[in-house]
Amino acid sequence: MKLSAVFSSSCYSSAIAKNALQPPSLITLPASAFLRPLSRKLSCRHGVSYNRLSFRGNSSFSSTAVSASKSDSQSQGSESFFRDTLRSMETVYLNRNPTAKSILELVSSVDDEQICYDHLAFRTFGVNGYGINSLASLFLDYGYTQKEELRFPAKKLKALWFSPPNSSSQDGGSGVSGPLPRVFISELLVDQLSPRAREIIRKYTKKSGSGNKYAALASALGSLTWEKPLYSEFQQLAGESEYAAWTLVNGYALNHVTISTHRLKSNLRNIKSLNEFIEKNGFKLNSDGGVLKVSPDGLLLQSSTVADSMPFSFSDGVDESVPCSYVEFAERLVLPQYKNLSESEIKESHRRDGFEVGNADKIFESTSKEQITRRV
Repeated sequence: MKLSAVFSSSCYSSAIAKNALQPPSLITLPASAFLRPLSRKLSCRHGVSYNRLSFRGNSSFSSTAVSASKSDSQSQGSESFFRDTLRSMETVYLNRNPTAKSILELVSSVDDEQICYDHLAFRTFGVNGYGINSLASLFLDYGYTQKEELRFPAKKLKALWFSPPNSSSQDGGSGVSGPLPRVFISELLVDQLSPRAREIIRKYTKKSGSGNKYAALASALGSLTWEKPLYSEFQQLAGESEYAAWTLVNGYALNHVTISTHRLKSNLRNIKSLNEFIEKNGFKLNSDGGVLKVSPDGLLLQSSTVADSMPFSFSDGVDESVPCSYVEFAERLVLPQYKNLSESEIKESHRRDGFEVGNADKIFESTSKEQITRRV
Protein backbone atom coordinates (compact mmCIF):
# COMPACT_ATOMS: atom_id res chain seq x y z
CA MET A 1 0.00 0.00 0.00
CA LYS A 2 1.29 3.47 -0.84
CA LEU A 3 1.75 5.86 2.02
CA SER A 4 -0.55 8.34 0.30
CA ALA A 5 -3.39 5.87 0.76
CA VAL A 6 -2.66 5.62 4.45
CA PHE A 7 -2.06 9.25 5.35
CA SER A 8 -4.69 11.55 3.85
CA SER A 9 -3.81 15.11 2.85
CA SER A 10 -5.36 18.16 4.45
CA CYS A 11 -6.95 20.98 2.47
CA TYR A 12 -3.67 22.87 2.57
CA SER A 13 -1.16 20.02 2.77
CA SER A 14 0.20 20.57 -0.75
CA ALA A 15 1.53 23.94 0.31
CA ILE A 16 2.85 22.47 3.55
CA ALA A 17 4.55 19.60 1.74
CA LYS A 18 6.39 21.97 -0.57
CA ASN A 19 7.81 23.92 2.37
CA ALA A 20 8.42 20.81 4.46
CA LEU A 21 11.17 19.79 2.07
CA GLN A 22 13.15 22.85 3.12
CA PRO A 23 15.43 22.91 6.17
CA PRO A 24 13.63 24.29 9.24
CA SER A 25 13.62 28.04 8.81
CA LEU A 26 11.18 30.92 8.72
CA ILE A 27 8.61 29.89 6.11
CA THR A 28 5.53 31.85 5.15
CA LEU A 29 2.34 30.69 3.53
CA PRO A 30 -0.45 32.82 2.09
CA ALA A 31 -3.09 33.57 4.67
CA SER A 32 -5.68 31.99 2.40
CA ALA A 33 -4.13 28.60 3.09
CA PHE A 34 -5.51 28.81 6.62
CA LEU A 35 -8.54 31.04 6.16
CA ARG A 36 -10.11 28.91 3.45
CA PRO A 37 -13.12 27.03 4.89
CA LEU A 38 -13.01 23.27 5.09
CA SER A 39 -15.35 22.34 2.26
CA ARG A 40 -15.16 18.58 2.38
CA LYS A 41 -16.11 15.95 4.90
CA LEU A 42 -13.06 13.92 5.84
CA SER A 43 -13.39 10.18 6.17
CA CYS A 44 -11.29 7.23 7.27
CA ARG A 45 -9.99 4.47 5.07
CA HIS A 46 -12.98 2.26 5.84
CA GLY A 47 -15.56 5.02 5.56
CA VAL A 48 -15.75 5.95 9.23
CA SER A 49 -16.37 9.68 9.43
CA TYR A 50 -14.07 11.88 11.48
CA ASN A 51 -17.18 13.75 12.44
CA ARG A 52 -18.20 11.08 14.95
CA LEU A 53 -15.93 12.60 17.58
CA SER A 54 -16.77 15.51 19.83
CA PHE A 55 -14.29 17.73 21.62
CA ARG A 56 -14.71 20.16 24.44
CA GLY A 57 -13.07 23.46 23.59
CA ASN A 58 -11.41 25.68 26.18
CA SER A 59 -9.76 28.36 24.05
CA SER A 60 -11.39 31.57 22.89
CA PHE A 61 -11.80 30.37 19.33
CA SER A 62 -13.14 26.91 20.19
CA SER A 63 -15.42 28.02 23.01
CA THR A 64 -16.96 30.64 20.74
CA ALA A 65 -17.81 27.97 18.21
CA VAL A 66 -19.30 25.73 20.89
CA SER A 67 -21.35 28.47 22.52
CA ALA A 68 -22.67 29.66 19.17
CA SER A 69 -24.45 26.38 18.59
CA LYS A 70 -24.64 22.85 19.94
CA SER A 71 -25.21 21.48 16.44
CA ASP A 72 -23.15 18.57 15.17
CA SER A 73 -21.99 20.50 12.13
CA GLN A 74 -20.13 23.10 14.19
CA SER A 75 -18.48 20.56 16.49
CA GLN A 76 -17.48 18.61 13.37
CA GLY A 77 -15.80 21.66 11.90
CA SER A 78 -13.81 22.14 15.10
CA GLU A 79 -12.64 18.55 14.96
CA SER A 80 -11.72 18.76 11.30
CA PHE A 81 -9.54 21.77 12.02
CA PHE A 82 -7.77 19.95 14.83
CA ARG A 83 -7.08 16.87 12.71
CA ASP A 84 -5.94 19.01 9.79
CA THR A 85 -3.45 20.70 12.11
CA LEU A 86 -2.08 17.31 13.21
CA ARG A 87 -2.01 16.18 9.58
CA SER A 88 0.08 19.17 8.58
CA MET A 89 2.54 18.44 11.41
CA GLU A 90 2.68 14.87 10.12
CA THR A 91 3.26 16.02 6.53
CA VAL A 92 6.25 18.13 7.55
CA TYR A 93 7.61 15.19 9.54
CA LEU A 94 7.24 12.68 6.69
CA ASN A 95 8.78 14.96 4.08
CA ARG A 96 11.81 15.72 6.21
CA ASN A 97 12.44 12.20 7.46
CA PRO A 98 12.78 9.60 4.67
CA THR A 99 13.51 6.80 7.13
CA ALA A 100 10.25 7.38 9.00
CA LYS A 101 8.28 7.60 5.75
CA SER A 102 9.86 4.40 4.40
CA ILE A 103 9.20 2.47 7.60
CA LEU A 104 5.58 3.57 7.79
CA GLU A 105 5.13 2.49 4.17
CA LEU A 106 6.90 -0.78 4.84
CA VAL A 107 4.81 -1.68 7.89
CA SER A 108 1.55 -0.62 6.25
CA SER A 109 2.34 -2.86 3.25
CA VAL A 110 2.27 -5.99 5.41
CA ASP A 111 -1.23 -7.46 5.31
CA ASP A 112 -2.64 -4.03 4.46
CA GLU A 113 -1.86 -2.87 8.00
CA GLN A 114 -3.66 0.03 9.64
CA ILE A 115 -1.07 2.24 11.38
CA CYS A 116 -2.23 3.67 14.71
CA TYR A 117 -0.08 6.13 16.60
CA ASP A 118 0.62 5.49 20.27
CA HIS A 119 1.86 9.04 20.81
CA LEU A 120 3.32 12.15 19.20
CA ALA A 121 6.34 13.82 20.80
CA PHE A 122 7.65 17.39 20.82
CA ARG A 123 10.64 19.21 22.35
CA THR A 124 10.65 22.73 23.78
CA PHE A 125 12.79 25.32 25.57
CA GLY A 126 11.68 25.95 29.16
CA VAL A 127 12.25 29.70 29.06
CA ASN A 128 10.32 32.88 28.20
CA GLY A 129 7.05 30.98 27.73
CA TYR A 130 8.49 28.60 25.14
CA GLY A 131 8.13 25.47 27.25
CA ILE A 132 5.55 22.70 27.47
CA ASN A 133 2.57 25.02 27.90
CA SER A 134 3.18 26.75 24.57
CA LEU A 135 2.22 23.54 22.74
CA ALA A 136 0.00 21.91 25.35
CA SER A 137 -2.69 24.58 25.02
CA LEU A 138 -3.72 23.27 21.60
CA PHE A 139 -4.28 19.75 22.89
CA LEU A 140 -6.00 20.87 26.10
CA ASP A 141 -8.37 23.00 24.04
CA TYR A 142 -9.41 19.93 22.08
CA GLY A 143 -10.22 17.67 24.98
CA TYR A 144 -6.85 16.22 26.02
CA THR A 145 -6.13 15.70 29.71
CA GLN A 146 -2.81 16.47 31.39
CA LYS A 147 -1.33 13.43 33.11
CA GLU A 148 1.90 12.66 34.98
CA GLU A 149 5.14 14.63 34.95
CA LEU A 150 8.44 12.87 34.27
CA ARG A 151 11.88 14.18 35.29
CA PHE A 152 15.26 13.51 33.69
CA PRO A 153 17.85 15.17 35.98
CA ALA A 154 20.96 14.15 34.03
CA LYS A 155 19.54 15.62 30.82
CA LYS A 156 18.05 18.63 32.63
CA LEU A 157 14.61 17.85 31.22
CA LYS A 158 11.07 17.46 32.39
CA ALA A 159 8.08 16.20 30.44
CA LEU A 160 4.32 15.95 30.64
CA TRP A 161 2.08 13.59 28.76
CA PHE A 162 -1.50 14.14 27.74
CA SER A 163 -4.23 11.57 27.13
CA PRO A 164 -6.70 11.99 24.26
CA PRO A 165 -10.42 12.53 24.85
CA ASN A 166 -12.38 9.37 25.68
CA SER A 167 -14.49 9.88 22.56
CA SER A 168 -11.44 9.59 20.31
CA SER A 169 -11.59 5.84 19.76
CA GLN A 170 -11.98 5.76 15.99
CA ASP A 171 -11.60 2.52 14.08
CA GLY A 172 -10.53 2.24 10.45
CA GLY A 173 -8.25 5.25 10.02
CA SER A 174 -4.46 5.36 9.92
CA GLY A 175 -1.96 7.84 11.34
CA VAL A 176 -3.63 11.03 12.54
CA SER A 177 -6.81 9.88 10.79
CA GLY A 178 -7.19 7.04 13.28
CA PRO A 179 -7.60 7.00 17.06
CA LEU A 180 -6.13 10.17 18.50
CA PRO A 181 -2.70 9.48 20.04
CA ARG A 182 -1.29 10.40 23.40
CA VAL A 183 0.97 13.46 23.35
CA PHE A 184 4.38 13.68 25.05
CA ILE A 185 5.92 17.16 25.39
CA SER A 186 9.33 17.65 26.98
CA GLU A 187 11.07 20.83 28.05
CA LEU A 188 14.71 21.75 28.56
CA LEU A 189 15.26 23.30 32.01
CA VAL A 190 17.26 26.20 30.60
CA ASP A 191 18.04 27.78 33.97
CA GLN A 192 20.09 24.68 34.87
CA LEU A 193 22.45 25.14 31.91
CA SER A 194 25.71 27.08 31.85
CA PRO A 195 25.52 30.88 31.59
CA ARG A 196 26.67 30.79 27.96
CA ALA A 197 24.06 28.19 26.94
CA ARG A 198 21.34 30.17 28.71
CA GLU A 199 22.47 33.31 26.91
CA ILE A 200 22.26 31.66 23.48
CA ILE A 201 18.79 30.21 24.03
CA ARG A 202 17.41 33.39 25.53
CA LYS A 203 18.85 35.37 22.60
CA TYR A 204 16.81 33.46 20.04
CA THR A 205 13.60 33.12 22.02
CA LYS A 206 13.71 36.85 22.79
CA LYS A 207 14.14 37.69 19.10
CA SER A 208 11.14 35.49 18.38
CA GLY A 209 8.93 37.97 20.18
CA SER A 210 5.52 36.35 20.71
CA GLY A 211 6.38 33.31 18.64
CA ASN A 212 5.54 30.99 21.53
CA LYS A 213 1.88 31.89 21.05
CA TYR A 214 2.02 30.25 17.63
CA ALA A 215 3.81 27.03 18.55
CA ALA A 216 1.24 24.76 16.91
CA LEU A 217 1.24 26.88 13.76
CA ALA A 218 5.04 26.74 13.60
CA SER A 219 4.90 22.96 13.91
CA ALA A 220 2.28 22.68 11.18
CA LEU A 221 4.29 24.95 8.85
CA GLY A 222 7.65 23.36 9.61
CA SER A 223 8.94 26.81 10.54
CA LEU A 224 11.15 28.22 13.27
CA THR A 225 9.65 31.06 15.30
CA TRP A 226 13.14 32.54 15.79
CA GLU A 227 15.89 33.50 13.37
CA LYS A 228 18.17 30.86 11.92
CA PRO A 229 21.07 30.44 14.37
CA LEU A 230 24.80 30.82 13.96
CA TYR A 231 26.63 27.55 13.40
CA SER A 232 29.10 28.44 16.16
CA GLU A 233 26.27 28.79 18.67
CA PHE A 234 24.67 25.54 17.51
CA GLN A 235 28.01 23.82 18.17
CA GLN A 236 28.31 25.40 21.60
CA LEU A 237 24.89 24.13 22.59
CA ALA A 238 25.57 20.67 21.16
CA GLY A 239 28.67 20.41 23.33
CA GLU A 240 26.55 20.86 26.46
CA SER A 241 23.10 19.58 25.53
CA GLU A 242 22.32 17.76 22.28
CA TYR A 243 18.64 18.27 23.14
CA ALA A 244 19.20 22.05 23.15
CA ALA A 245 21.02 21.97 19.80
CA TRP A 246 18.27 19.82 18.26
CA THR A 247 15.55 22.20 19.43
CA LEU A 248 17.44 25.27 18.19
CA VAL A 249 17.35 24.02 14.57
CA ASN A 250 14.10 22.02 14.61
CA GLY A 251 11.94 24.17 16.86
CA TYR A 252 8.43 22.84 17.42
CA ALA A 253 8.62 20.23 14.66
CA LEU A 254 7.45 16.72 15.53
CA ASN A 255 10.33 14.95 17.22
CA HIS A 256 8.81 11.54 16.54
CA VAL A 257 5.64 9.58 15.97
CA THR A 258 5.18 6.18 17.60
CA ILE A 259 3.60 3.14 15.99
CA SER A 260 1.31 1.25 18.35
CA THR A 261 2.54 -2.27 17.63
CA HIS A 262 -0.16 -4.18 19.53
CA ARG A 263 -2.77 -2.61 17.23
CA LEU A 264 -1.20 -4.22 14.15
CA LYS A 265 -2.83 -7.31 12.71
CA SER A 266 0.15 -9.38 11.57
CA ASN A 267 2.97 -10.99 13.56
CA LEU A 268 4.51 -7.49 13.68
CA ARG A 269 2.18 -6.74 16.58
CA ASN A 270 4.92 -8.34 18.70
CA ILE A 271 7.55 -5.62 19.09
CA LYS A 272 10.43 -8.09 19.03
CA SER A 273 9.24 -9.38 15.66
CA LEU A 274 8.82 -5.82 14.43
CA ASN A 275 12.36 -4.88 15.53
CA GLU A 276 13.77 -7.86 13.64
CA PHE A 277 11.69 -6.94 10.59
CA ILE A 278 12.92 -3.32 10.67
CA GLU A 279 16.59 -4.31 11.01
CA LYS A 280 16.29 -7.02 8.35
CA ASN A 281 15.14 -4.31 5.95
CA GLY A 282 18.30 -2.29 6.56
CA PHE A 283 17.20 0.28 9.13
CA LYS A 284 19.24 1.11 12.22
CA LEU A 285 17.63 1.00 15.65
CA ASN A 286 18.67 2.98 18.72
CA SER A 287 20.88 0.64 20.75
CA ASP A 288 21.28 2.80 23.87
CA GLY A 289 20.34 0.63 26.83
CA GLY A 290 19.62 -2.20 24.39
CA VAL A 291 17.39 -2.12 21.35
CA LEU A 292 14.32 -3.06 23.39
CA LYS A 293 13.51 -0.75 26.30
CA VAL A 294 11.33 -2.41 28.96
CA SER A 295 9.62 -0.74 31.92
CA PRO A 296 10.22 -2.15 35.43
CA ASP A 297 6.74 -3.72 35.46
CA GLY A 298 7.48 -5.39 32.13
CA LEU A 299 4.30 -4.03 30.55
CA LEU A 300 5.64 -1.18 28.38
CA LEU A 301 8.05 -2.19 25.61
CA GLN A 302 9.62 0.45 23.36
CA SER A 303 12.22 0.81 20.64
CA SER A 304 13.10 3.45 18.05
CA THR A 305 15.09 4.14 14.93
CA VAL A 306 18.04 6.49 14.82
CA ALA A 307 17.18 10.01 13.64
CA ASP A 308 17.66 11.10 10.06
CA SER A 309 20.01 13.99 9.32
CA MET A 310 19.25 16.83 6.95
CA PRO A 311 21.10 19.83 5.51
CA PHE A 312 20.69 23.12 7.32
CA SER A 313 21.84 26.58 6.21
CA PHE A 314 23.01 28.56 9.23
CA SER A 315 22.80 32.35 9.33
CA ASP A 316 26.58 32.74 9.05
CA GLY A 317 26.63 30.93 5.69
CA VAL A 318 27.65 27.51 6.97
CA ASP A 319 25.81 24.52 5.51
CA GLU A 320 25.90 21.45 7.73
CA SER A 321 23.88 18.32 8.42
CA VAL A 322 21.83 18.42 11.61
CA PRO A 323 19.80 15.68 13.35
CA CYS A 324 16.13 15.59 12.46
CA SER A 325 13.48 13.13 13.66
CA TYR A 326 12.85 9.40 14.02
CA VAL A 327 10.09 6.83 14.47
CA GLU A 328 9.36 4.91 17.66
CA PHE A 329 7.52 1.65 18.35
CA ALA A 330 5.55 0.85 21.50
CA GLU A 331 3.80 -2.29 22.70
CA ARG A 332 1.53 -1.92 25.71
CA LEU A 333 0.72 -5.24 27.36
CA VAL A 334 -2.55 -6.13 29.05
CA LEU A 335 -2.73 -5.24 32.75
CA PRO A 336 -2.77 -8.24 35.15
CA GLN A 337 -6.36 -7.61 36.27
CA TYR A 338 -7.56 -8.05 32.69
CA LYS A 339 -5.48 -11.07 31.72
CA ASN A 340 -8.56 -13.32 31.58
CA LEU A 341 -10.25 -11.25 28.88
CA SER A 342 -10.44 -12.74 25.42
CA GLU A 343 -8.53 -11.06 22.57
CA SER A 344 -11.75 -9.64 21.15
CA GLU A 345 -12.67 -8.06 24.52
CA ILE A 346 -9.37 -6.26 25.10
CA LYS A 347 -9.50 -2.50 24.61
CA GLU A 348 -6.75 0.11 24.83
CA SER A 349 -7.97 0.95 28.35
CA HIS A 350 -7.12 -2.59 29.45
CA ARG A 351 -3.45 -2.10 28.60
CA ARG A 352 -0.57 -0.43 30.40
CA ASP A 353 -0.88 3.35 30.08
CA GLY A 354 1.52 6.22 30.62
CA PHE A 355 5.29 6.45 30.17
CA GLU A 356 8.43 5.32 31.95
CA VAL A 357 11.42 7.54 32.75
CA GLY A 358 13.97 4.78 32.15
CA ASN A 359 12.58 3.96 28.72
CA ALA A 360 12.14 7.58 27.65
CA ASP A 361 15.64 8.51 28.80
CA LYS A 362 17.09 6.02 26.31
CA ILE A 363 14.66 6.94 23.53
CA PHE A 364 15.89 10.56 23.76
CA GLU A 365 19.26 9.27 22.54
CA SER A 366 17.82 8.57 19.08
CA THR A 367 18.95 12.06 18.04
CA SER A 368 22.41 11.84 19.65
CA LYS A 369 25.58 12.04 17.61
CA GLU A 370 26.74 8.75 19.09
CA GLN A 371 23.70 6.88 17.81
CA ILE A 372 23.54 8.67 14.44
CA THR A 373 27.19 7.95 13.65
CA ARG A 374 27.23 4.44 15.13
CA ARG A 375 28.05 1.73 12.63
CA VAL A 376 25.91 -1.36 12.58
